[in-house]
Amino acid sequence: MRLSVTHDTRYDYQPAVATALHLIHLIPPNTPRQTVLDHRLDVHPAPTARSDSLDVYGNHRSVVELDRPHDGLLVRARSILDTTAPPHAPSTIAWEAARDAFTYHAGQTYGASSEFVFPSVYVHPGDAFASYAQSCFTPGRPLIEAGRALMHRVHTEFTYRADVTEINTPAAVALQRREGVCQDFAHVMLACLRSLGLAARYVSGYLLTQPPPGMPRLIGSDASHAWISVFLPDLPDPSGQEGSGGMGAWYDLDPTNARDGWSTPGEDYIRLAVGRDYADVSPLRGVIRGAGEHRLHVGVTVEPFQADQLPPDGVWA
Repeated sequence: MRLSVTHDTRYDYQPAVATALHLIHLIPPNTPRQTVLDHRLDVHPAPTARSDSLDVYGNHRSVVELDRPHDGLLVRARSILDTTAPPHAPSTIAWEAARDAFTYHAGQTYGASSEFVFPSVYVHPGDAFASYAQSCFTPGRPLIEAGRALMHRVHTEFTYRADVTEINTPAAVALQRREGVCQDFAHVMLACLRSLGLAARYVSGYLLTQPPPGMPRLIGSDASHAWISVFLPDLPDPSGQEGSGGMGAWYDLDPTNARDGWSTPGEDYIRLAVGRDYADVSPLRGVIRGAGEHRLHVGVTVEPFQADQLPPDGVWA
């Protein structure tokens, strides 16, 4: 698919902010399942300084500085991408074998995936999560099969509700309530997998959503999305970056929609960033000086790309 994404984040301040420094994760990467054809990141008012780099997980990040008073901030990220559907993942490794691959022993080779076994800001593994996942992770069951079973259990037993959790709601609270949003479902799955000693990471991105039959697509009505991926040591690494000898790859699982696939749940998904949990990949965060109150508005539009979305010169201004 060829998809177009516009992600607007707007802050209104009262009184004006004197200075600000922001960290932005809104530039999608090239992956084995998606190719970025064009991208623009616009900040208004224009920042005094901007620097772009890769973080420790390979995500694109931008740091912008504003050193003059402003009563509003608009960050607009626009992208055009080609995506492909995931291929069959020929993984047969038992979940215990995948777990044991992270057991420390002398002379063990470092693997970047090992960083995703441990607790993080919003994900604290524990007995409650291990108990919830145990019925899916029976002895000798292939990890990819057990992961799908856990994904379907969360999808079936949790209720999607946007008004019961906050950004900083712990996974333990979401597990107890059995409700929340995609971020909560992802954090619960991460906590379950890590409680069993498995490497699992948080994925932020977008999902093409279809309007009801006969209804037009609502501009800005979509939202950013979140899912997880689990590390399968026996898969070949399509990116050439993970594991040793070209082995070891990530398999994506979306408990909100019960979709899964190798490196992506589907061609209608767009990956934005990966991390230990939401705290690593927040689209926009920062430090401001001044302002007593602020209002936040976020609008995301994901739609099939149309050539007439670009100006005549073929690029965005």
